[in-house]
Amino acid sequence: MLGIDLALTAGGLLTGLMVGLTGMGGAALVTPMLVLMFGVSPAAAVSSDVLATAIMKPVGALVHIRARTVHWGLVGWLSVGSIPGVLLGTWIFAMVLGTDEASETIRTWIGWVLLVAVGAMIAKVWIGRRASGIRAAHHDLGTSMPVRRVPTVILGVVVGVLVGMTSVGSGSLVVTALLLLYPLLRPSILVGTDLTQAVPMLVVGAVAHAGLGDISLAIVGSLLLGQIPGVWLGARMSSRYDGVALRWLLMVVLAATAVKLLGAPTLVAGMIGLVGLIIVSTIYIKERIDGKAPLPDQPAGGGSSRAPSPEVP
Repeated sequence: MLGIDLALTAGGLLTGLMVGLTGMGGAALVTPMLVLMFGVSPAAAVSSDVLATAIMKPVGALVHIRARTVHWGLVGWLSVGSIPGVLLGTWIFAMVLGTDEASETIRTWIGWVLLVAVGAMIAKVWIGRRASGIRAAHHDLGTSMPVRRVPTVILGVVVGVLVGMTSVGSGSLVVTALLLLYPLLRPSILVGTDLTQAVPMLVVGAVAHAGLGDISLAIVGSLLLGQIPGVWLGARMSSRYDGVALRWLLMVVLAATAVKLLGAPTLVAGMIGLVGLIIVSTIYIKERIDGKAPLPDQPAGGGSSRAPSPEVP
């Protein structure tokens, strides 16, 4: 019988709420939470989160498929890179599992990839504003946008390898890179394409990780029991709350978490989090007063925007 950990379910509920409210997080929140708060080995945390995410992603993807906000050409070419990429990443993961320093190595990988994810989240704010200005000046091609095959396949390979090694990267990294490659794509199509392209990659990754024997069904079940209602509730709440402050707070938390995973003392990680929170709060309050709130998905002309559809990396 599957043993359900109520504390882990509560953690899943909290991370699900964050994802539903902000459209960010997912594996970037769950994997470090399993390692730092619940003492799960990095190997089991990565493998279990890959499976949990593979179950969660199709839910969001189906919503966008029905809304016709998926660029299938991009999905196809990203998958050309991401499927072999995730197999390569899982193979590297398996090779490390056989070493004495496996836990420390995987923990370090997660820390560095989190820092990259935070950088991508910050970049997405500014790239998104630039892209909205470009979209306003051009005709909307929607899902008929031509695909730049080589860079798209390379993006798929890179993300696939990172997901296979750490479970992190299938959300924030893809959206930011797609914004750079395809600034004319609407945000809804970017998110829908990201969610949909991740499904085959994660399914293949979950099967590959299952073959390593490091997946804990108890962890997966406990997480999903909280995450599924959490994402749904957060998405419902996002219609009344734009999630801006939480997005910035999430970046600070992930940065401090990454530093902790990389071996910094708790005091140092805490100080980084505190300083980051003070800086973010100051900037946020100042821009709110000036009427220029740093909304990651706000149109170039200003005004409020609804929180993006949930990304569940």
